[in-house]
Amino acid sequence: QVQLVESGGGLVQAGGSLRLSCAASGRTFSSYTMGWFRQAPGKEREFVAAISWGVGSTVYADSVKGRFTISRDNAKNTMYLQMNSLKPEDTAVYYCAAGVIRYYSHYFLSTRYDYWGQGTQVTVSS
Repeated sequence: QVQLVESGGGLVQAGGSLRLSCAASGRTFSSYTMGWFRQAPGKEREFVAAISWGVGSTVYADSVKGRFTISRDNAKNTMYLQMNSLKPEDTAVYYCAAGVIRYYSHYFLSTRYDYWGQGTQVTVSS
């Protein structure tokens, strides 16, 4: 079992930055692929970024590429999402997720993740 708790959300002006954290319980954190997803009001949950369990390979949605950076610290059982140059369209509830995912091409699929946090609200004002 893995329990995930997000933090770091808030209200920021367009062009600003936030760093989200996802703290995980459990001794096998380093074995999981970790991902960030987000859901805006009235929209489907969408993939943001993911980082593999091994060498830490990363993948990003096109909408955040070059602005967001995902990272993990296995010693601290924590994953991060550094968000720069924020836009109003980044406004959403951000969720972290963990899963044992074998194929890189599956990192984008929310159905591949077994554990989810409760979410943290990010609001970007124009």
